[in-house]
Amino acid sequence: MKRVISDIHNCNVVEMEKNHNPAGNITVYQNGTSQPFDVKRVYYLYDVPGGSERGGHAHMELHQLIVAASGSFDVILDDGRNKKIIQLNRPYFGLLVVPGIWREIVNFSSGAICLVLASEKYNPHDYLRDHDEFLKWKSLK
Repeated sequence: MKRVISDIHNCNVVEMEKNHNPAGNITVYQNGTSQPFDVKRVYYLYDVPGGSERGGHAHMELHQLIVAASGSFDVILDDGRNKKIIQLNRPYFGLLVVPGIWREIVNFSSGAICLVLASEKYNPHDYLRDHDEFLKWKSLK
């Protein structure tokens, strides 16, 4: 198992440019300028029932930019030693999540939409879905 040295301090909230317009604001995410990876996959979570959690896994190679396109939610980041909670509630802020970080998305507000920009296409072999396996992979157990 490949050991990845990453911690929660490598995950940061980035503010994107918000272009004001009387007809409605716009924020652009563009390869090469908006995030430190090229986007190869985009997906979004919506209609998440109250009290539900999403995520609950880590990735070995995938980078993500997580955005609250609408509403709000919390992202719990866990590097195996430390945890922190980031609240996302503005569509012009994104949370950059690096490989080797366990993440859970909780506390969805009514109508929340979680937009995720990913560095790779879906690969089921990139997922660490068991926290004990995640800790072993990080060589912490």
